[in-house]
Amino acid sequence: MSIQRHRRREVRPTHPGEMLREDFLPDYGLTVSALATALGVSRQSVHELLRERRAMSPTMALRLARLFGNAPEFWLNAQRAVDLWEAEQAHREQLDRIEPVQVA
Repeated sequence: MSIQRHRRREVRPTHPGEMLREDFLPDYGLTVSALATALGVSRQSVHELLRERRAMSPTMALRLARLFGNAPEFWLNAQRAVDLWEAEQAHREQLDRIEPVQVA
């Protein structure tokens, strides 16, 4: 069985880097350097994620979940939504040509 989708999302979902930049860093009073140190990663890795030039990896999701006390799925689901939206935008014409099949 499948879950029916009724409408296309017109607006790009929020990238996890934007969530970190706009919500988590200010709320926790963290700088990029402090976040990188707390996570045990380079400042460059954090900068690339915050600038949305890097995708959320499972390892980074685990690190962030541990630091902020939430679930790694929170971070990975946000990345998944962005990835699917971008793939749909890139392949929209090809996807539109596919006719859905009906259950026999």
